Amino acid sequence: MSIELISKNKAFGGWLQRYRHRSKALNCEMVFAVYLPPQVEEGPVPFLYWLSGLTCTDENFCQKAGAFRTAAELGLAIVCPDTSPRGTELPGEHDSYDFGSGAGFYINATEQPWAEHYRMYDYVSSELPALVEAELPFNGKRAISGHSMGGHGALICALKNPERYCSVSAFAPISNPTECSWGQKAFRGYLGEDRTKWKQWDASLLMRQAKQSLPLLVDQGGDDEFLSEQLRPEALQHACTANEQPLTLRMHPGYDHSYYFISSFIDDHLQFHARYLTEER
Repeated sequence: MSIELISKNKAFGGWLQRYRHRSKALNCEMVFAVYLPPQVEEGPVPFLYWLSGLTCTDENFCQKAGAFRTAAELGLAIVCPDTSPRGTELPGEHDSYDFGSGAGFYINATEQPWAEHYRMYDYVSSELPALVEAELPFNGKRAISGHSMGGHGALICALKNPERYCSVSAFAPISNPTECSWGQKAFRGYLGEDRTKWKQWDASLLMRQAKQSLPLLVDQGGDDEFLSEQLRPEALQHACTANEQPLTLRMHPGYDHSYYFISSFIDDHLQFHARYLTEER
């Protein structure tokens, strides 16, 4: 397996690089981006994986979050995968914004025709890290974060693999997808009607069973139009309390679901992760 560099732009002394590769997990070609801070000239650095939300590609975070100045200061690389397989042209794949193209939900589909390609959990938690960390200057420490659907993805990746990450954070995550229409639509399509199969992909349910804790930061906009119906942060908070798991949940009045919200607090998240990525474990 190899990666092909397709673009390279200097930013804050480091480099934003986009790559193309053939994914075995997704059975298609994929593109991802990596910001490498200037410290890579001196040696390996820790990696933060960022998972984006519905309709996004690898480019949304890179262009809108305003993260690279602080990442350069902290010596933190940021890996940005895409949000779904591309180029598969499955029937109905492009019919709606919340299922199919741009909406992989970071789970492993079991229903046809999706199961042949839509295995985004395997891709972001195993295949892509193995590839990137072998090819680029990685120091062995990683963290994970994301927004909305990507916040859901970050949470489940960390909850299923706590030994792999030093910390986890999320902006406006879909915290309880089995109980919201976005999650129910995706799970029914990708996993089928058996709701018992859905539980393994719901962060609030996984949190109630977690045996190992990770530092967890969640930021939520108080004026987010999806707050009550889709995101349900209270379910995650109740699960953390019930299982005595750490959670810093910050509510921000006036902020919505957009990248204006993310860019307002992204520095806090980078500094949060840098603190744990530099600790001895």
